[in-house]
Amino acid sequence: MNYTDLLSSIAFDADNSARVTVPEDWMQGRTTYGGLTAALCLKAALPLAGDRPLRSAQVAFVGPASGELVSVPTVLREGKNTAFISVRMTGPDGIVAECIFAFGAARESSLDFSDMVAPVVTLPDETKQFFPDERRRPAFSHHFNVRLAKGGRPISGAPDGEIVLWLRHRDETAPMDAVTLLSIADSPPPAALSMMTAPGRISSMTWMAEFLTDNISTEDGWFLAQHVAQTAQQGYSSQAMRLWNSKGEPMMVGRQTIAVFG
Repeated sequence: MNYTDLLSSIAFDADNSARVTVPEDWMQGRTTYGGLTAALCLKAALPLAGDRPLRSAQVAFVGPASGELVSVPTVLREGKNTAFISVRMTGPDGIVAECIFAFGAARESSLDFSDMVAPVVTLPDETKQFFPDERRRPAFSHHFNVRLAKGGRPISGAPDGEIVLWLRHRDETAPMDAVTLLSIADSPPPAALSMMTAPGRISSMTWMAEFLTDNISTEDGWFLAQHVAQTAQQGYSSQAMRLWNSKGEPMMVGRQTIAVFG
């Protein structure tokens, strides 16, 4: 099931909850791919946000998300310009994710600057595939085209934990909006995985993403992502994440905490 059809399969109930069953091809091991989990929670929150753009997302991946997933949104606070909406996603075995989304309308400000320059890299068509072997990649990743512009592949013993990649949905009908951006931004494996020399399990625990614009756009669906593992200690890694569109315009920044088993 492609991305657009999956979103269309969401059923909204009278109490604003959203129900969906994620097919096997969107799984990462025994759980739904984390970026899709966050995107489905955001999709449930949008009807309560009015026309306010998304400004930030805080996501806790509590447990494996599989089977029928139910996302229940709750307005925590709503003002003239902003709204805070929480979403709890549950599955057959209980809570699988907790999210808080902050929405805010644009306003006039004396501050207008950006200090987030995109790395200089080759164009997507000139960049090598991140997954050279189509048989050895997570099921969900087949829905994305990922190309490695800088850094090492997973379990390659790279000297540092920085990777720069071009990302795009293979579904060319994917809408260009915050839900789609959230669904693709988490598609690369953790940057620290490139420094490892032997296989080991990894699991995202928390993810914070800040949206830097309400004009989410790019050419040919491509976004440029930079993930940097800043620490890895006691079985946990913390990484910084930045995302630009094809013109080098900032789209998102984020942080992620990852459990590393190995």
